[in-house]
Amino acid sequence: MFEKLKAWARALMRDVLAIYIAVRDPRIPLGVKLLALATVAYVFSPIDLIPDFIPVIGYLDDLVLVPMAIWVILRLTPEIVIAECRVKAKKQFVGNEAVSVFGTAIVVMIWVLFGFGVWWWMIDVDVAISAQ
Repeated sequence: MFEKLKAWARALMRDVLAIYIAVRDPRIPLGVKLLALATVAYVFSPIDLIPDFIPVIGYLDDLVLVPMAIWVILRLTPEIVIAECRVKAKKQFVGNEAVSVFGTAIVVMIWVLFGFGVWWWMIDVDVAISAQ
C-alpha cells in the first residue's frame, strides 16, 4: 500500500509539472491558466499556507485542496494538451521535490498580509476597548 501511495504522489507531481508546462499553451483559457499558476506555485513552494504542525487541518491543503485543484485544472484543459504536456513532463521529471522562488514569495506575501490584517484588527479592538 505504501508503494501505491508513493507512486500516486509521483504521478501527482508529474501532473503538476505537466500543468506548469501547459500554462504556456495558447489553447488553455485564461482562468484555467491563473488557477494552474497559483496551484503550481503553491505546490513547489516550501512554505504551506496552513502549516503542517497544526493537527489535521495542517495536512488538509496537501491531501485535499491541491489534488482537487489539479483535478479541476485537468478537467478544464483539453485532453490533447494534457497528453502532450505529460510526455514533456515525464522527460523533465527527475526528482521528487522542486522549489519555486515565485511560489515561496506568493505564500510569504499571503502570510504577511494575514499578519498585517490580524495586527490591524488588534489595533482596532484596542481602540474600541479604549474608547469605552
